Amino acid sequence: MSNEFEEQANNEVNEEMPSMADLFAETKEVKIGDTVIGEVLTIDDNDQVIVGIEGAGVEGVIPKRELSATPVDDISEIVKVGDKIELVVVKPIKEKENGSFLLSKRRVDAKKVWKELEEKAENNETITVPVKSVVKGGLVVDAGVRGFIPASMVEDFFVEDFSKYKGQDLEVKIVEIDPNENRLILSHKEIAAEKRAAERAEKLEQFEDGQIVTGEVARLANFGAFVDLGGIDGLVHISQIAHHHVKHPSDELEVGQEVEVKILSVDKERGRISLSIKDTQEGPWENIEEKAPKGATLDGVVRRLVDFGAFVEVFPGVEGLVHISQISHDHIAAASEKLEEGQEVQVKVLDVNPEEERLSLSIKALEEAPKREEGDRQPRQNKRRDNNRQSSGRQDNRQRQNTQHVEEETSFTFGDLLGEQLKDLNFDEE
Repeated sequence: MSNEFEEQANNEVNEEMPSMADLFAETKEVKIGDTVIGEVLTIDDNDQVIVGIEGAGVEGVIPKRELSATPVDDISEIVKVGDKIELVVVKPIKEKENGSFLLSKRRVDAKKVWKELEEKAENNETITVPVKSVVKGGLVVDAGVRGFIPASMVEDFFVEDFSKYKGQDLEVKIVEIDPNENRLILSHKEIAAEKRAAERAEKLEQFEDGQIVTGEVARLANFGAFVDLGGIDGLVHISQIAHHHVKHPSDELEVGQEVEVKILSVDKERGRISLSIKDTQEGPWENIEEKAPKGATLDGVVRRLVDFGAFVEVFPGVEGLVHISQISHDHIAAASEKLEEGQEVQVKVLDVNPEEERLSLSIKALEEAPKREEGDRQPRQNKRRDNNRQSSGRQDNRQRQNTQHVEEETSFTFGDLLGEQLKDLNFDEE
């Protein structure tokens, strides 16, 4: 009976204890590039992780740099004793004190990341990445592997200083991916533009034509000023800055200045707002009869010289006409004989028409008329009638051609422009 128990026990032992030949047969060969499973045995004083390679009967070493694609401060946050992790065999180790092979967890993780990134690129998906550093030419980000955003793909506008992006999380699109070259090019530009467009469309709904709102001058250009209306910019064209002529927006405005503006139009399709500053201000012609009553003497500046006289600005945005007959007591053929643009002059108000926004002015009315000798005076009735007819004949064609143009340009009628000359004509002569 005892022999039977001994035989049964020996059989059970033989079944549980494989022979050395069996063990060698089951041990797989480890080669460079193989993916293996390693069980963490210990972490040595040099922050190296010692693992046992399953099925190989040998140990391997994971250097700290091969644990993660990002810098590691505390190894225990990544692996702990007893963990089983997937590793790739990098190379054999000649001095086998701590293990026979150099292993990498980082490279296994990278393979998985590259595969996921390729799938996202194919599906045109976006990813969110933290900005790790700012370098010449763009931003370095962590996408599980190193990624790069060129400077031209960070925003849809010019960025002078990229330092503010460090530490930020950016949503990006994959522009180019090549795992073999470890190349990953990303772009935030399109997403930023789409986001701003959506925000702009939402804010545009807050504004209506004719509204008076307060904003801040964001930037100046040759053609006008951009005003920030609370996260959305509107344009005040240079012609809408003031009632008077503005050479450059910087002559009237400065960046950061708070201004009141009127909304002229909201173009929701193009995402644009047109604004006016001058429409919120009193018009230059308001109360003009009080500011420039008939008979008043005003200081002005010659702004334009024309064939029939000169336009003199007496208030910002208010110009009056000095007809050629009102420039000098002397006979002149052109206003340029006595005046030049930019010249400061004194004028007398002859007539005020606030409805049509017209001022009739005179320079000679403020000057003393020259005295004439008695012999120099010639009676009007002694002038030859044929000379009058020849002179008027030559002028009629020119007057007819210019009448319409003059009236449209100045808002003065042709009769206004002739001034006192009409009243001197004797219509009773045969």
